[in-house]
Amino acid sequence: MRGIVEQVRGRVPGKLEITEEGLVHDLASPGGPHELTAARVSRRLEKVMPEGLLAHTGTPDVEDPQQGILRHPDIMVIAEADMEVEGAFDPRALLAAIEVVSRSNPDNDWTSKTRDYPLLGIPVYVIFDPRTGEGTVLSDIHTTPQGPRYATRKDFVYGEDVTIGEWTIPTDGLPRYSG
Repeated sequence: MRGIVEQVRGRVPGKLEITEEGLVHDLASPGGPHELTAARVSRRLEKVMPEGLLAHTGTPDVEDPQQGILRHPDIMVIAEADMEVEGAFDPRALLAAIEVVSRSNPDNDWTSKTRDYPLLGIPVYVIFDPRTGEGTVLSDIHTTPQGPRYATRKDFVYGEDVTIGEWTIPTDGLPRYSG
C-alpha cells in the first residue's frame, strides 16, 4: 500500500494514510480554521518547550512498516535530532501527536487514530475539535486484549489551558468551523 500512496500523492487532493483497515483518503484539503488551529497550537507549544524540540507541522509522515501503518499527524512534537532521517519519522520518536479534527472525516481523528497512535507507541495524543470547541488529551498507554490503548483521558474546552506532555498552553482564540 505504501507504493500506492507514493504513486498518487500529489496527484489527488487531500491526505492519504494507511491503517489496519486499508487506505484512508481525506478528500478535502484542510481549510483556514484547521490550518490556523494547527499553527497557533504549534507556536504556543514551541514557546514553552525547551530548545531542541519542535512542534512540527510539515512532512514527512510517521510510519511503522511492521504494523503496516502510515499516519500524518497535524502536529508532531519531536526532537530535532530525531528528524535527521531519510523518509518517514519513527513514530516512537514522537513525544506527542496532535490532530485538528477534519470537518470531512472526524472519525479518522476520534476513532482510527485513537486506536493507531498507541499501537505506534506515541505516548500522548491530543485532539482539537473546531466543530465543537472541545478536545481531549490521551496518554498512559497500557495493554488490553484488543491491543495497546490510552488509559488516561482529559477533556478540555476551548478557553481552558491544556497540558500536552510536560507543557501547558492556552486554548483561547482557537478558531471554530462555521455552520
